[in-house]
Amino acid sequence: MTEAAPRTAAVPAQSSAEPIAGGASQAGPREGGTGPGSTADAAPGADRPSGASGPAERARPGTTTPEGLARGPRSVPGWLWTVPPVAVLALVFLYPLALVVQQSLSPENGGGAFDAYASVFASHSFREALGTTVWLAVGATAGCLVLGFALALVIAFVPFPGARAVAKFIDVFLSFPSFLITLALLFVYGTVGMANGLWTDTFGAREGPFHFLTTPWGVLLAEITYFTPFVMRPLLAAFSQLDTAQLEVASSLGAKPGRIIRRVILPESLPALAAGGSLVLVMCLNEFGIVLFTGAKDVTTLPMLIYGKAILESDYAAACVVAVVNIVISVGLFVLYRVVSKRAGA
Repeated sequence: MTEAAPRTAAVPAQSSAEPIAGGASQAGPREGGTGPGSTADAAPGADRPSGASGPAERARPGTTTPEGLARGPRSVPGWLWTVPPVAVLALVFLYPLALVVQQSLSPENGGGAFDAYASVFASHSFREALGTTVWLAVGATAGCLVLGFALALVIAFVPFPGARAVAKFIDVFLSFPSFLITLALLFVYGTVGMANGLWTDTFGAREGPFHFLTTPWGVLLAEITYFTPFVMRPLLAAFSQLDTAQLEVASSLGAKPGRIIRRVILPESLPALAAGGSLVLVMCLNEFGIVLFTGAKDVTTLPMLIYGKAILESDYAAACVVAVVNIVISVGLFVLYRVVSKRAGA
């Protein structure tokens, strides 16, 4: 009876040691604390104080700490971003323009500030060039509006094979230089062009009858040929947004095509016509290559007058005065174009 008591008391001691070892198997080593079931492997941070942070809890490099969030990133002033583009614009555009204005106000002969303006405005060549420029620009704009509206109607509402290809070609045509169209017209209607050559070969005449390219009408034809796609492009965009149900209803009520164009299509296309017409007016006002390549010696526009004063006569003050006038008219028309385009949604 005295030997059974110690044996019974040893069983609880053995069972109480197993949870301390982390629930390891009885077959695993228990001495030295180096086995997989030791206390050091089961709880590596068990000896640290409750307030200490381990390596996984420390802030990693590149992460934002609460102190950094409180301070916030250092922002760059918004006006500082406008300095580089404004500097480039001033160097490339504004500075040469300022030189032109300065030269027009301070002629080399030492006269007054507005003597060059008074002299140019009083000259017959300036008034003639201004009148020629205005009527050519207005005439070309009117011709482009009529021809562009008619061609856009055919492309948009008359089904024919290749209509989409023609519309794509108009976009490519806009990238052509103006003198290229003039050269093409010279090959056809020039003094030694195809039309005059065919006439002389057929009738045995010394020269052909086609000499209009060297007249203002030839310049007008060349400008209408080149600038018509600039009217067609916004018109085609406007026609693509037109509700075809209106056309079907008008046709079902017995309206003829002419009445449908006047009452339905034309009112919807007026903003696009105004946008395209104002753009053509601005471009015709400053056109130089067409007038030069047609060889029309009697046609003097404002750009041609600037070229003659500066290059041929070396009168830079007069050339700068004409340039300032041309710039003022162009900027005014461009503002009109932007207002009309904004209203048209182009």
